[in-house]
Order: sequence, then C-alpha cells, then structure tokens
Amino acid sequence: MSGGAGARSAVDWLVSVAPDPEGCRFEWERNPLGVTLLPAGRQWDVLIIGARLGYPALDVLGRMAERPGPVLADFEDARMGYFVPPGTAARWLGTGVRAAGAGTWILVPYPGRATGKVRWLVPPDGTGRLNDPVALELALHEAAAQIAGG
Repeated sequence: MSGGAGARSAVDWLVSVAPDPEGCRFEWERNPLGVTLLPAGRQWDVLIIGARLGYPALDVLGRMAERPGPVLADFEDARMGYFVPPGTAARWLGTGVRAAGAGTWILVPYPGRATGKVRWLVPPDGTGRLNDPVALELALHEAAAQIAGG
C-alpha cells in the first residue's frame, strides 16, 4: 500500500479502536516514528509468532487465502503479529504463540509509511478483513511440518 485512499481507509479502520480516534490520527500522522499504540480486543486481537515459524506460515496462508489479513513484523523481524478476530486471544492455545487481546496494546505502524522498527508485511485494507484463526492454525501446522522435515 503506497498511500492515498487505501491508506486512509486503513488508518480509519485502525484508529477506530483508539479511545480518541481523531486525536490518535492527528498525533499518528505527525509522529516522526510513524507508529502508535492501539488497543487490541476491540476490532481485532493479535497472535504473536516467532519469525522462524511465522514466515513459512504466511507463505502457506497466502496459498490458502485470496489475501491474508493484516500481518506485522517487528524488531529485526524476530516476531510477527497476525491480526485475528476479537476474542481469539482468550481461546488460543499454542506453544510459542503469544496472544494479545482485550487489555493489551500493540505498536502499529502507519499504513503505507516506512518505519524503523515495525512494518506491515500484509497491510490492512480498511475493510476489516482479518486472518481466519482456523486457517492460521492449519498454516502453522503445515509450516511446522515443513520446518521439521526440511
């Protein structure tokens, strides 16, 4: 996503979870780091997965879905954050997977803008599309099998 209407609608969707959406947008658009903290558990939860498993799972998910939902990569690509429906964090059981839901905050980069420490691998499109937890679980199993066999 390079900006324009797509980035604007993604920003609208993301800031809709902020306690003060307009204030959040105002600050975020002017933040030289291009990041903000947004609360999980309202429009989305985030499943945080190590990159060793997360990147192969994204490849598998990309073959399973027309377009995966939003996915972040963080510091030095050590971890990835898959945006999933709210409530998923409370129900998710998986070794090595951290779940961020209600009561947690996520560092989120501005869509379409380069940042230093966190970036979109699959940016939000503004429609509210998320990763299906069942498809993600299958992709994680397939990726783990590939890693174990390779």
